[in-house]
Amino acid sequence: MEICRVLGWLNDGNFIDSPKATTADLAHFHNPLYINAVAAAERDGSLPDDVAQRHHIGINGNPIFDGMYQRPATACGGGLLAARMLMADQTEVIYAPGGGQHHGRPDRASGFCFFNEPALTIMTMLEQGAERVFYLDLDAHHGDGVQDAFADDERVLTVSIHESGRWPMARDRSGEGSVEDRAGGGARNLPVPQGFNDVELEYLMEAAVLPLLADFSPDAIYLQAGADALADDPQSKLALSNSAIWRAVAAVRDSGSRLLVAGGGGYNPYSVGRCWAGIWATLCRVSIPDTLPDAAEACLRDVVWHHRLGRNAPEHWFTTLADVPSVGPLRDEIKQLARTTLEP
Repeated sequence: MEICRVLGWLNDGNFIDSPKATTADLAHFHNPLYINAVAAAERDGSLPDDVAQRHHIGINGNPIFDGMYQRPATACGGGLLAARMLMADQTEVIYAPGGGQHHGRPDRASGFCFFNEPALTIMTMLEQGAERVFYLDLDAHHGDGVQDAFADDERVLTVSIHESGRWPMARDRSGEGSVEDRAGGGARNLPVPQGFNDVELEYLMEAAVLPLLADFSPDAIYLQAGADALADDPQSKLALSNSAIWRAVAAVRDSGSRLLVAGGGGYNPYSVGRCWAGIWATLCRVSIPDTLPDAAEACLRDVVWHHRLGRNAPEHWFTTLADVPSVGPLRDEIKQLARTTLEP
């Protein structure tokens, strides 16, 4: 947001501070006992062992930390407000980069997601009059929590492009997140191989995602734009540039449906900030400068990342928004993935 402000793309006229979701809001999807447990963990800094085990709080990659309730509750509040504004036709596009927590389950934390903002937001879209909602997940991880939330709801189609074999996807071909996993018909999964490049994402968008979108003809679209599929991200082994993400966002933007774009995963703060700032520029249809002005560069130089990549950051992480395109071969398995995805 700081980058967008200094570039003149964000101001008081097009920015709304997210409200915090109430416990009643969160209870539309989450178990009240679980909500109370997250709040208690934030307040006390710990939980009894049986409660922690039951709700996966403080274990399994879901640490207890300051703000663990307030932050995701605020992300959910932003998503709920966005859903209401979109369905009331107050705007056609909303960007909520703090959202996108797609792993959370009704009664337990999962994958550092304590509340499932996409699920709550899509539920609100449906309650506010949407007849069909299309969910597209570009995060390197499978959008399992959202898929499972709407597996039996024919009004929602979830589409996830994610790294094959990456947590939480099952490693067998027939398991969760595989191309064969359709959650009873309401899901399409496109697990991609390591080294997934810009050419391949553009192909999957044109050959699979956009045809699915056109056929489903949704009233609203939720796009989860996690930045952990980028080549500079330390967690995945995918190789996208941020320009590929921006082109995918632009393609969905031009579909004509109401659109909510959220954030998601991302473990390199430089690549996250640059990618997500460029998403806002894409949604606003403004040009992205080849070289950042001093004020925008200063935003990035102020970041401290105690990772080996951060200690040896390349200069272009500070001076540009756009990555060098990741041009690679279009592999046969990507073509087959698109064909399989469109099969009845």
